[in-house]
Amino acid sequence: MNRRLLKSKIHRARVTGADLDYTGSVTVDADLLDAADILEHEEVHIYNLTNGSRLSTYAIPGPAGSGTICINGAAAHLCRADDLVILASYAEYDESELCGHEPTLIMVDEKNRFRQEATA
Repeated sequence: MNRRLLKSKIHRARVTGADLDYTGSVTVDADLLDAADILEHEEVHIYNLTNGSRLSTYAIPGPAGSGTICINGAAAHLCRADDLVILASYAEYDESELCGHEPTLIMVDEKNRFRQEATA
């Protein structure tokens, strides 16, 4: 049996923009994607701490070091600039991979710069 577990998350990132006219996805600073082991086009869940909305989309890289977290397309109705969000990715693991599994948890500062890895 496979189980779906948290693979990684970027915790308490600040939304820097919301673009209704974009075709979809969330643009994330490439450095944060690398730190959280999230690939381009990988599914991510966005949990909005400011208003409680939840959505899923896919990640695309923004300029490295920019701190960009831009919610694009229809999802821009659910998030606004300055909202605090959690971006989470999940993966399927078989029984042999469960023991000792620890997700990658990335903490950022108020400008979405990588601050530290956290523990679950």
